[in-house]
Amino acid sequence: MTPLLSVRDLRVSYYGPAAPVAALDGAELTVHSGQTVAIVGESGSGKSTLALSLLGLLPPAARTLGGEIRLKGRDLLVLGDQAMRAIRGREIAFIPQDPGVSLNPVVPIGVQVAETLRIHGLADRAGARAAAAELLTTAGLPAARAKSYPHELSGGMRQRVLIAIALAGRPKVIVADEPTSALDVTVQAQILDHLGELAAEAGTAVVLITHDLGIAAERAEHVVVMYRGRTVESGSAERLLAHPRHSHTRLLVEAAPSLNSARLTADVPPVATPGQPLLAVHGLTKTFPGSGWRAHRHRTTAVDGVDFTVDRGETLALVGESGAGKSTVARLLVRLEEPTAGRITFDGAEVTALRGAGLRRFHRRVQLVFQDPFACLDPRFTVAELLDEPLRGFGLGDRATRRARVREVAEQVALSPALLGRRPGELSGGQCQRVAIARAIAVRPDLLVCDEPASSLDVSVQAQLLRLLVRLQAELGLSYVFIAHDLAVVRQIADRVAVLRAGRIVELGPADEVLVAPADPCTRELMSAVPRIRSREESR
Repeated sequence: MTPLLSVRDLRVSYYGPAAPVAALDGAELTVHSGQTVAIVGESGSGKSTLALSLLGLLPPAARTLGGEIRLKGRDLLVLGDQAMRAIRGREIAFIPQDPGVSLNPVVPIGVQVAETLRIHGLADRAGARAAAAELLTTAGLPAARAKSYPHELSGGMRQRVLIAIALAGRPKVIVADEPTSALDVTVQAQILDHLGELAAEAGTAVVLITHDLGIAAERAEHVVVMYRGRTVESGSAERLLAHPRHSHTRLLVEAAPSLNSARLTADVPPVATPGQPLLAVHGLTKTFPGSGWRAHRHRTTAVDGVDFTVDRGETLALVGESGAGKSTVARLLVRLEEPTAGRITFDGAEVTALRGAGLRRFHRRVQLVFQDPFACLDPRFTVAELLDEPLRGFGLGDRATRRARVREVAEQVALSPALLGRRPGELSGGQCQRVAIARAIAVRPDLLVCDEPASSLDVSVQAQLLRLLVRLQAELGLSYVFIAHDLAVVRQIADRVAVLRAGRIVELGPADEVLVAPADPCTRELMSAVPRIRSREESR
């Protein structure tokens, strides 16, 4: 059978001031009509470069040095820009990873969906508007949402908009680059279910790029493993993940977290003594006002009477579906938001109403690690400057002392000294997240609030990051509030788990109890939605 899409011996390099960097070095891919093919591999393996090559969207610094990409027998690499524009969106479409970056924030989503139809001459202005509303409905959004702006939608809703845009031209192939990495497991399952159903109805093939082997196992018929720009193994999902042949595939499978994983432990004895409370939250509530002249009637309660404690050296995980209030709790804990009601006690003192110098001292002891390190690291600074900045901000030490501290924290998070002179854009995602953690621990805090710190990392880098956090906790006596949507990750790092739904904690207890025998239906629903690699016996 002639494949719908095929890639043969594709070679792509990036050129800059230094020597060329080979991103693809003989990549291979075969996709048939109606088939879902997953591409997996660690950061830097060439997955995203392959995706951009398929769509003719490589940046100017990239050069294609050889190989071929054939869509329905037609070699795309010999086509000019104008010919590719006619194909892109009509025959092969793209769903990018981050809808927050990919959608125009000042244009209603209906207009953005209609734009694809008008560009390809599939509808006039009035027809495109009506078709856009229908496409949004097909993607799982009410037609009335066509007038909404991206910031008025949740992450799952924005991802559905990107699906609607991809479906607008009725393409034969959809390339989805990590389309659900930032979504909780229930919304992730809904999006992938919907994408699979729509693709099946239209006979569309899906190239699914993912770092989650559980998703690859559940959603794809065929899996391609990439390593250092090459396709090192490919085959049916059942065979390849159950019996991997290549050493790198085995490494990925072994590194993939699961609900059966044991909790990670450090090689050094913990500094903190268990049972010493550090943080206590009582009746924490946050209500956001609505907009317009009837704002008082449309208030949203994001956090509703939350109670929990965190001991010294303990990790408490906050989990829940999108909109449950996890990130709002994080911002309240570090006093980036003011609570509507309730109180926060830290190290025996209430900090809810702190101001001025007292709040500044509190901020030194409680640090926040964000989900996206690229968004929180100043791209103009070198790594050394980024690590020095919080030390200068809190007035800690002179120049020589700070320079020594920068080297010390870089060593603590296993950052090579050679990276200190580089900027964030020259680092991988895993390296940037290590920089973010190093910034947080540079001022010697007692508590880290980690908001989805590993959600966008591939399984091998994710495993390294989790081991790093466990080691730092033991060595420095740190406490963690760890926010995550991946319960398999939570299983590896958490002592206790709090499950949030609609702003309230519906279940709280030891991780071994909550994740093994959940008592609340919400927890059971979250666990049932976790994608996992099944054995051959389970698959039968």
